Amino acid sequence: MQPFAAGSTSDIVARVVLEAVSRQIGQTIIVENRGGAGGTIGTATVAKADPDGYTLLTTSSGYAAAPAVYPNLAYDPSKDFAGVAILGVVPNVLMVAPSKGISTARELVERAQAGTLTFASAGVGSATFWAVIRFLVSADVKATHVPFNGGPEALTEVMTGRVDFCSIGSASAMPFIKDGRLLALAVSTAKRSAALPDVPTTLELGYADSDYTFWNGMLAPAKTPRPIVERLHAEVQDALEKPEVQAKLATQGAEPLPLTPQEFDAMIAREIVANIKLAKAAGLKFN
Repeated sequence: MQPFAAGSTSDIVARVVLEAVSRQIGQTIIVENRGGAGGTIGTATVAKADPDGYTLLTTSSGYAAAPAVYPNLAYDPSKDFAGVAILGVVPNVLMVAPSKGISTARELVERAQAGTLTFASAGVGSATFWAVIRFLVSADVKATHVPFNGGPEALTEVMTGRVDFCSIGSASAMPFIKDGRLLALAVSTAKRSAALPDVPTTLELGYADSDYTFWNGMLAPAKTPRPIVERLHAEVQDALEKPEVQAKLATQGAEPLPLTPQEFDAMIAREIVANIKLAKAAGLKFN
């Protein structure tokens, strides 16, 4: 299950890796996209699935933000899933349409200080939402959120100029950056992206604590037997070591983050706490 729209960064990264895993195990892997509510709708479906290793979740870092946004979730992100493997980490890219006349992140902040700007995301609580929130909190400015059902729709609205800016994963954004329909102002990662080496990080530009790690990973229902989790982890790692998979992910700006299942679980637990603190610091209120 992929809880975001087809063509989203999480979807693109997952399909590259799962295609290789499918060949390794000699079985067809079906990716079902069920987006909405920042990924929580599809995630809730997998939480109720039989823990037999046949129904899995491929999701992104927005998973760990859900408790900060949706206090009455139909599942508990800290208890109802077990981490399997990280599929790749991508930078969120802070972008505007060239028609906006904004050429740097500093100019974007100045425009926000002067008036109201809008930003697009793949939904409240998604990685595309939190990347912007971290940047806005660091820059001490505000912007009006315009949520969409997926990253592709959000990108379209920014390209047309109907929404001012966004910060969306490089896998979705790269084609539009390359053809000039979107201008990359900064990336959210702590270091520059190999796919966009000339684009500075938000940290480089002086926005402290604005970095955001957009991980994409696989999780299983919590009661899945550990031997199955370990086998899935091994298959994903084998796929990630294949040169052709590495090449495909590199073109999307995805980089490896090799973690054991236990390390992945620990990272999610830390991020859940950090996102709740961020929501409070930003004064965010959700319905």
